[in-house]
Amino acid sequence: MSDLHLDAIREAYQKIKEFVRKTPLIHSAYLSELCGNNVYLKLENLQLTNAFKIRGALNRMLKLSTEEKTYGIITASSGNHAQGIALAAKHLKIPAKIVIPKNISEAKLNKIKQYNVEIIQEGDFDEIESKARALSTQEGLTYISPYNDLNIIEGQGTIALEIYEELENVDVIIVPIGGGGLISGIAFTAKALNPDIKIIGVQTKGASTMYNSWKAGKIIEVEEFNTIAEGLLGGLEAGAITFEIIQTNVDEIVLIDEESVEKAIRLLWELEGQIVEGAGATVVAFLLENTQEFKNKNVVAVISGGNIKESLFKEILAKG
Repeated sequence: MSDLHLDAIREAYQKIKEFVRKTPLIHSAYLSELCGNNVYLKLENLQLTNAFKIRGALNRMLKLSTEEKTYGIITASSGNHAQGIALAAKHLKIPAKIVIPKNISEAKLNKIKQYNVEIIQEGDFDEIESKARALSTQEGLTYISPYNDLNIIEGQGTIALEIYEELENVDVIIVPIGGGGLISGIAFTAKALNPDIKIIGVQTKGASTMYNSWKAGKIIEVEEFNTIAEGLLGGLEAGAITFEIIQTNVDEIVLIDEESVEKAIRLLWELEGQIVEGAGATVVAFLLENTQEFKNKNVVAVISGGNIKESLFKEILAKG
């Protein structure tokens, strides 16, 4: 298995905590009553750049050599990882290039443009990683994967450390899955602290590469399509270390409906006052579809991000 260690995740937390927010873990009275348990929301939508990605980005970039920092880095992202890398590059004064898809959300594109990074916008979600890797070779830049990188995973695992700082007894953690960096870090850390904990990953049918690969027992190509949880799109690189970690540490991966995600976005705004993007709302969508799943348990749902296009957010609220 990959060389992932709890001590490295603890070390990552000590290095990045001066740069990031310790996000709130709040009890949801409505969801707890609906599901007959205690539901807590880990609000990474309130993190810097409104997404968890800054954690892994900082941890990775703090470990660059002097030469690597001088030449600069390149990455590929549908939005949230790009913002995390851009902010980390600003903090650490490292030149950065970011390859993004043609159909990135306007909200995420505008946020990336706030930073002094070079943006290369071309290709679809499943093409940008290979484009960025090719450019890294051509230009001598360090490529930083959004998920397929041990240091990235260690940074995301710090979320589990924060959860356990506030809630000693956790029975279930529910996490959105794209490339798997977030759930890999959280699942490994949580299982190291409590082997009996249940970890559930959530995808939509439009972004289901990890689900189908997990079911197949190997990484496979899946034709993804438009989904409200566009932050989960992008497929998997061959040999992605996240897949191995997920196979060992994640108990279940499920697919949820688009309609449930929209309902979750409305609920999180109307009852919790939280602006949450589709990917981040998938975990609450899962709870809405499975209200009887975890009776009398302590359940943590990781709200991964809040970067949603304003017009889409208003459209979803109007449906309610």
